[in-house]
Amino acid sequence: MTERLKRESLSTEQQNVRSMDIDTRSILEILQIINDEDKRIPQAVNKVLPQVAETVELTVTSIKSGGSVFYVGAGTSGRLGVLDAAECPPTFSAPPNMFRGIIAGGDMALKQSVEGAEDHPEDVVRDLKSAGLKAEDVLIGIASSSTTPYVIRALEYGRSIGTKTVFLICNPEPLIPVNVDVLISVDVGQEIITGSTRMKSGTATKMILNMISTATMIRLGKVYGNLMVDLMAINEKLVDRGTRIISKMTSLSYDEANDLLFKANREVKTAIVMHHQQCDYDTAKSLLKENNGFLRPLIETYEKN
Repeated sequence: MTERLKRESLSTEQQNVRSMDIDTRSILEILQIINDEDKRIPQAVNKVLPQVAETVELTVTSIKSGGSVFYVGAGTSGRLGVLDAAECPPTFSAPPNMFRGIIAGGDMALKQSVEGAEDHPEDVVRDLKSAGLKAEDVLIGIASSSTTPYVIRALEYGRSIGTKTVFLICNPEPLIPVNVDVLISVDVGQEIITGSTRMKSGTATKMILNMISTATMIRLGKVYGNLMVDLMAINEKLVDRGTRIISKMTSLSYDEANDLLFKANREVKTAIVMHHQQCDYDTAKSLLKENNGFLRPLIETYEKN
């Protein structure tokens, strides 16, 4: 059986009976078909939550041990990995190397298609070595079809050096068997436009990557309740959000909270500790370090006193 015929067996490569006449529909009907198909995605993602949880256990353990999380993909999958990694530093004050995105074809592939980049598996070993992948890290390979040579080779290389590996695909099972620690196979069914995995597969991938990074950050103490208390107020919008968070958690007025934020070098979590523990910036930083970055114990201690 040829590789082409093997690909034809993939769910994402088969025709969707609900959109076979989409080219004859009105604009509103086209949009309704797309929306109806998108409604199926959360249900598919729900079925793989146990595997996503396993992945988060790996990422948290890795980061606590000084490791990093690498997203590796090509095309849409690679762009989504880079996007999720890029959003972690401003949202959670995460170091830029905590979550890292690697895409076949390099930075140029973020803006335009780099034809054939995914078909050069030898490149990914070079890319991972250059990025400093090590045994303490977690490598999450993203490939909707499960057949991308660049991603499969990344997983093989990661496993060969002792890195924990996760394979995220959007088909019921991988077409090419790959030995990994966790397989997340979210079955999104047939795409609205046959084979266009930037659509339902892309949406499912974005949801799962958001879950992995967000749950990881929560388990690392970067969220209090549902507030992003570890954000770095680097622009006007985030200064405003940080000020409102401080005000909410301290009962200070907006102006008082804003002043405190700047005394804390725009670090929301540090500002909150300074208020609750009635201490200076350096002391607040030390207290957070002693509590592994978790804010709740410091607030509860204050409240008990």
